[in-house]
Amino acid sequence: MKLDIQEYANKSVLCWLATSSLEGEPNVSPKEIFLALNPTTLLIANIASPISQRNIRANPRVCVSYIDVFEQRGCKIKGDARVIEPAAPEWNDYLDQLKTLAGDNFPIKSIFEVSISKSTSILAPSYLLFPEINVKQQVESAMKTYGVEMKAD
Repeated sequence: MKLDIQEYANKSVLCWLATSSLEGEPNVSPKEIFLALNPTTLLIANIASPISQRNIRANPRVCVSYIDVFEQRGCKIKGDARVIEPAAPEWNDYLDQLKTLAGDNFPIKSIFEVSISKSTSILAPSYLLFPEINVKQQVESAMKTYGVEMKAD
């Protein structure tokens, strides 16, 4: 599978941000508003994540994952994060881009900018256990499992 960070970010509903405190206490939490700005930078809106923000300030090493739930494949990203606040020069540009996803419905308190140092693919085990399965079959199987029905046009 060719890894396309931006493609899978656009297809995913949530991402999971893993951080740890200076003492090594792990924390993982879902983030609803995020985008792959480019192949080396991920932006995540901090809406209600004081622990993630505190951890990033103490220890910038993070891991982010997101998947297309129907294809059951996606990306795992590792890198360094920093907290971007309203006084930062990139704030308005970043905020405008995140608001294309969120509108004004979500109060963005700060933005986590992740500089990507490593990215790898995430695949459901069925792709490995059943190599003959293709993406279309995986999507059909997931939709059946989750009880999702497609509307006729």
